[in-house]
Amino acid sequence: MTPIRVLLAEDHETVRHGLRLLIDAQDDMCVIAEAADGGLAVERAQAMRPDVVILDVSMPEMNGLAAARALKHVVPGISIIALTRHDDQSYVHELMAAGASGYVLKQSPSVHLLQAIRAAAAGDRYLDPALTEDRLRRTTLMPAPVKPVITDREQEVLKLVAIGHTNKEIASQLNLSVKTVEVHKANATRKLGFKGRIDFVKYAVLQGWLRES
Repeated sequence: MTPIRVLLAEDHETVRHGLRLLIDAQDDMCVIAEAADGGLAVERAQAMRPDVVILDVSMPEMNGLAAARALKHVVPGISIIALTRHDDQSYVHELMAAGASGYVLKQSPSVHLLQAIRAAAAGDRYLDPALTEDRLRRTTLMPAPVKPVITDREQEVLKLVAIGHTNKEIASQLNLSVKTVEVHKANATRKLGFKGRIDFVKYAVLQGWLRES
């Protein structure tokens, strides 16, 4: 049997080393390349054509979400697994909508990552059991969620909200009335299902608008 060829994208070298040891210890998979940021992951995936790419969500230069979108553009048939400490539904939604085949938490047992790799290589989707009550769904093909469409203006408003600007400051920067800013903010909030400002910040981190510490 031909081993599943895996590319690791993780900016922490120690974590990458541990993941490589885990994966290379399996009879049915092997690591063929590593990358310390999303941009390099895209370059190496395009050159080496791995079966599965494991993407850390929080990486410098190009984060996991941006990398997932780029990978699906340059290597459409590739399988992607998001590996992250974030268990928030907004992260799950964004990564799955971007084309990820799996979503695994770093704090979960390592067996879940191995199961995700095998599921992704087989064309299935995998959601970490900690994120769902129905554990039978973890290796079942699930349709990717439909990504809500927000307008360019709504996106501009969201970005400024996430950075911390008030409605009045946003209105001044974008040459809009405060009422119009409130309408754009309300529309984006409804479309994306946000509950509060923390959701705006999480969304901004995923979009690469903010640098996560």
